[in-house]
Amino acid sequence: MSTPSIRTASARNAAATSARTAVAAFAAMLLGSFLLYGVGFAQPQQIHDAAHDARHSFAFPCH
Repeated sequence: MSTPSIRTASARNAAATSARTAVAAFAAMLLGSFLLYGVGFAQPQQIHDAAHDARHSFAFPCH
């Protein structure tokens, strides 16, 4: 008697996991596209300054 409810719960968990994976993949693609186009249209000096500031924020010596 409990077998159908276990299968139903398992199917719901699989569907929820699949939906979360799809949302995460879409968010990653959206972020990646934003970064790619943002860097593509930025001026070289702006990219250098952003990388330079990032290095300093992680206490990485760069000069």
